Amino acid sequence: MMKKAFSFLTLILLVILLCASLPGCGGGFAANNGSSDSARDGSSESAGNAGSSEAAPAPTGSDGTGDMATEAVPIPLAYADQFTMERYPDGCTAIHIGDGFSYLVIPEGVEVPAWLQTGDKGSATTGKAADGTEYVLIRQPQDSVYMAASSAMDLVAALDSLDRVTMTSTKANDWSIEQIRELVDAEEIVYVGKYSAPDYEALLECECSLAVESTMIYHNPETKEAIEALGIPVLVERSSYERDPRGRLEWIKLYGVLFGEEEAAETFFADREARLQKILAETENVNTEDRPRVAFFSISANGYATVRKPGDYICRMIEMAGGEYALNGLELADDNALSTTNIQLESFYDAAVDADILIYNSAIQQELFSLDELFDKFAELRSCRAVQEGNVWCTGKGVFQKSAGICEMTEELYLIISGQADGAELESFRKLE
Repeated sequence: MMKKAFSFLTLILLVILLCASLPGCGGGFAANNGSSDSARDGSSESAGNAGSSEAAPAPTGSDGTGDMATEAVPIPLAYADQFTMERYPDGCTAIHIGDGFSYLVIPEGVEVPAWLQTGDKGSATTGKAADGTEYVLIRQPQDSVYMAASSAMDLVAALDSLDRVTMTSTKANDWSIEQIRELVDAEEIVYVGKYSAPDYEALLECECSLAVESTMIYHNPETKEAIEALGIPVLVERSSYERDPRGRLEWIKLYGVLFGEEEAAETFFADREARLQKILAETENVNTEDRPRVAFFSISANGYATVRKPGDYICRMIEMAGGEYALNGLELADDNALSTTNIQLESFYDAAVDADILIYNSAIQQELFSLDELFDKFAELRSCRAVQEGNVWCTGKGVFQKSAGICEMTEELYLIISGQADGAELESFRKLE
């Protein structure tokens, strides 16, 4: 097993030695040990992210003559602001992601476009346009993908494309999505070690065609560089930066392009958008003072309340469902890219004591099953209005892995906020009693 401290010369020598005798990806093999990164991937739950917040602009000329702007047809996006896409006459699709990286998805049987300066057109992994934009080349079909961004896996599942994902950085027991957990447990999707220290031999043995990483990889740039040195394109996805929940869901269109399932992606998104619009028709004109106040939180082991920052996509889902986030007036002491912040329990109590609904976030801390477990963490919550009125709820442990379930989660929030949840079968929440 290779270590991430390998020099690139060692990596190149390994490629030469292995390529002559690799048996292909199949049953299990040893992988680096390490804790799951499922809480980090895609939701900004536990670590800071790197990069800018705006998608890179499209190049201005496909062949140096300014023709690209007229040849390229933008692929419409309604809500996402962390990526853009456009299509060229030869079927190639350019993807520009907010960290400044651009990618060109090349259909099977199509050559690298002449407007890209590359080395060997048949084996090049990058190319540069006349305007200086560098592209990572992603050739279709994608049939052996290493999915290190765990939150993206659910979007791939929604496209019925899990058969083309062969590797993951999340252990079977750390998956809350049963279908994926079973595939990893059966080694149909192979755990190849922690995202920051994958088994490079395994990537080669599985003939990895693409690595999809979360922005957590920017904390270990040498790992990204090592994967690229093996000739494997690396796409860093930024769906966790989308503040509009519909923007997060719209990333399914990007995966539709990668996996050749654009029609399925459009159909899936249109259905969820219509369902969310139906909720908004009921809630968007409700005055702020008439909206139930909702606190979404967890209690950390070191005695802090971990809450969502105002404007976060969870806060937006609460608003779409007809509620008002109880901590909207929170003054932030930090200015990082995290979607959560820690505050003193006393400060949280002041904001939550009159909240109409309390929702405990089990995705960060241990899952709760009773009010007594909640009071063991913070006894003063007994006097909160929501507790007195029996309106305390808890999320499931793996709710943030279910990125394709944003619509369903918002529908359940609507039932809770509108007082229609008692007796309903909910998947993302349960009532604490």
